[in-house]
Amino acid sequence: MRGRRGDRMTINIQEHMAINVCPGPIRPIRQISDYFPRRGPGPEGGGGGFGGGPARLAPLALAPPAALLGATTPEDGAEVDSYDSDDATALGMLEFDLLYDQASCTLHCSILRAKGLKPMDFNGLADPYVKLHLLPGACKANKLKTKTQRNTLNPVWNEDLTYSGITDDDISHKVLRISVCDEDKLSHNEFIGEIRVPLRRLKPSQKKHFNICLERQVPLASPSSMSAALRGISCYLKELEQVEQGPGLLEERGRILLSLSYSSPRRGLLVGIVRCAHLAAMDVNGYSDPYVKTYLRPDVDKKSKHKTGVKKKTLNPEFNEEFFYEIELSALATKTLEVTVWDYDIGKSNDFIGGVSLGPGARGEARKHWSDCLQQPDTALERWHTLTSELPPAAGALPSA
Repeated sequence: MRGRRGDRMTINIQEHMAINVCPGPIRPIRQISDYFPRRGPGPEGGGGGFGGGPARLAPLALAPPAALLGATTPEDGAEVDSYDSDDATALGMLEFDLLYDQASCTLHCSILRAKGLKPMDFNGLADPYVKLHLLPGACKANKLKTKTQRNTLNPVWNEDLTYSGITDDDISHKVLRISVCDEDKLSHNEFIGEIRVPLRRLKPSQKKHFNICLERQVPLASPSSMSAALRGISCYLKELEQVEQGPGLLEERGRILLSLSYSSPRRGLLVGIVRCAHLAAMDVNGYSDPYVKTYLRPDVDKKSKHKTGVKKKTLNPEFNEEFFYEIELSALATKTLEVTVWDYDIGKSNDFIGGVSLGPGARGEARKHWSDCLQQPDTALERWHTLTSELPPAAGALPSA
């Protein structure tokens, strides 16, 4: 309906809705940044801006897989991993350093800064923080987190986060997942983007710098009866594979840092319980209340038991406690030190988390640690040991608090 020039047209609400509502299938909405003009490549920066001719729209190309994973360019000796195109991602860039200290079995993660993060709040900003996880592994046991920076898309953290108990085996097969999230006080925190770095790319005692773009989170398949059945079959096959490989394959339940030293002046063994890392969660809140017990076997008089204090609600407890066993060095060669970690529970039996035995009958690092202690008296030797789900026969009785 067309009126004469100068006439004022009136449209009722039904006609207005009919004009503005577009029938047809609902299409997925793209990223907000897709609608903003970007200057494409060309002579003198290419394309026009707001002042001069039509602007060229540069396609939002996804970063190449090598760049997203933090891979280096063909010059493999380069120490900086970067993908510096600001137009390559709508999620932002993250800059951080990684250092594996082989001597202390630690992984140092320095979270430096982020740039151009995706807006998550109504004010066009975000409240970002960074979470770290070691995969595979329980999320609660190995989660580290930075502080939250308020109302910014270019946060600066400069925070150092450290994983303890990291061995060469971890470096060879584990992956560090770095997630950037937006904190919301009144609702659930929102995911912005992530980076996954295979630890095998790190060289011992050499800091590696990364400046790479964030990836979108890979969605998980929705649960269904078929997927549940497939998961059940997968678990069965995994269990069957473990049985075929033999009984020596035990479930890992965390790590413990022990210090051993035979004191010649005092004529006895000093056992230091330094700390634990990545313990299995035993409580419904996703944590444990761990403590450590030690025995020197065989224990005819049943007087060798020592026990640390309980650390509440943690999977990475620090004990720094020391126990002393009065015994001659020659007699110590026939003994076995049993170390077990338990979860303290009020009103019911305590839960066994994991254990390790050090002595002449042990294997691998546990046996070597014991042997080095006997051969190097008056020298404190600290080593990390893997806790397994195998309960020592003598520890089968339920412990008292």
